[in-house]
Amino acid sequence: MNSSHLRFWFLCFVFLVVATVAIGVSIRTVPYGFSSYSKEKKSAPALNSTESVPATDSAQIFRVKRVVDGDTIQLENGDKIRYIGVNTPETVDPRRPVQCFGKEAKEKNRELVEGKLVRLEKDISEIDKYGRKLRYVYIGETFINSELVRLGYATVDTVPPDIHFSKLFRSLEGVARAEKIGLWKSCRG
Repeated sequence: MNSSHLRFWFLCFVFLVVATVAIGVSIRTVPYGFSSYSKEKKSAPALNSTESVPATDSAQIFRVKRVVDGDTIQLENGDKIRYIGVNTPETVDPRRPVQCFGKEAKEKNRELVEGKLVRLEKDISEIDKYGRKLRYVYIGETFINSELVRLGYATVDTVPPDIHFSKLFRSLEGVARAEKIGLWKSCRG
């Protein structure tokens, strides 16, 4: 290459860098394998429930003191955490009898998280109407919210604006229902 070609390519490079900075575009790694990412988090990645999900800046690590039911835990610091996007049959609601597969869901949740360190990730909302913190829960590479759905211990219960993993949850629920896993076998035919 002669010097005029080098100068041309150098000026092209400088122009691109200046243009990028001028319009405020930054080069970054997009979380969860998305090709584009919005703060609204309207789509879910194609993950299985045990695939590694990178921690974000909002991730926090806590030890689980006790399992309240299939979709709620209490941390050693006293905070109650409600799993986002999923619902398990009731076992502790004083207004209702214990529902089909509720005890099994609570026991599975206990097996997965009780006494263990969990990573908590927030979606949009901080708390639910009962004052429980709303979080996605991970132990190592296992995504607990989705694992409960995948194994048929929980159903999908997405409540906007917390919908980041709703597609993943619906997909896992569809498989569990089709294969009659967990509550789909015991409670619904």
